[in-house]
Amino acid sequence: MSRADRPLASIIMWRIETRHKLDDAEFDSVKRLVAEAAAHDGFPPLSDQLLIDLERRDAHHFSGVVAFDPPGDLAGYAQLSKANESTEMELVVAPTHRDALEPLMPLLLRAALAAAVADGAGRVYWWVHHPDDGTDAVASAAGLHLARRLLQMRRPLPIEAGTTVDTRAFVVGRDEAEWLRVNNAAFLGHPEQGGWTMETLRLRELEPWFYPAGFRLHERDGRLTAFCWTKVHEEVEPRLGEIYVIGVDPSFHGLGLGKALTIAGLHSLADRGVTVGMLHVDAANTAAMSLYERLGFAVHHEDHAYMAETIRSRPS
Repeated sequence: MSRADRPLASIIMWRIETRHKLDDAEFDSVKRLVAEAAAHDGFPPLSDQLLIDLERRDAHHFSGVVAFDPPGDLAGYAQLSKANESTEMELVVAPTHRDALEPLMPLLLRAALAAAVADGAGRVYWWVHHPDDGTDAVASAAGLHLARRLLQMRRPLPIEAGTTVDTRAFVVGRDEAEWLRVNNAAFLGHPEQGGWTMETLRLRELEPWFYPAGFRLHERDGRLTAFCWTKVHEEVEPRLGEIYVIGVDPSFHGLGLGKALTIAGLHSLADRGVTVGMLHVDAANTAAMSLYERLGFAVHHEDHAYMAETIRSRPS
């Protein structure tokens, strides 16, 4: 029996509600669920932007779905975040309720899609980290299809390759506007990285992992032309050093700056004592994958984004 075909009797035990604001008790429960899921699974269930929106609990940014079991404990959670002309959402089921994953996940997904409709969303992406064999069926039953495969690639550090391209550290309070110009040009139309605002960047600067010396910039004639922003994941073992975002001003494509800045970023991570480098690349970006493979990266796992272009209310 598929996840979508579970009998109604098996799915009426949960109370599922949409929230645009969490009270203190609900906020604490969600934070605890997210932490428990991260410890259980070995990776965070929510992306950086969703975690920022959760912490802010701002009605303008926040939309979530909570699922409670009969005793009133939080069994599952879904959150939505408005991105660049799209909406992202992620779901998490409490480790103590994973035996109920099959009926609960479709309920959370449908409730999250209904919340997206109510918020006027058009294109919606459901991101699934480490998807299993049944995820495609759950997405399809809710009217979504697989739109993107994001590969996480890793390699040991340090890296022997060097670069003659000079970089400097990002300077908070000085480099924001120019970085936004290059980033938004490099990622024009990208659902997550495109269309960043000063507020988006400032919120990242407030994150505990933000480290300006690991945010490498390359300039030519006083103009920012490329960058490599790194992030260290201290919560996992071994520590992972991520090429968080790498971008090149489109006016300077074809000069090998993507490779050079990747190498510079990896050296920056190794200088911080990190022994495993990591990055994400879209499986459709074969040119980037080829470059990273030449630099010694190999695929570790993949995440899936299921998309619905136009959401319409569906019968329950």
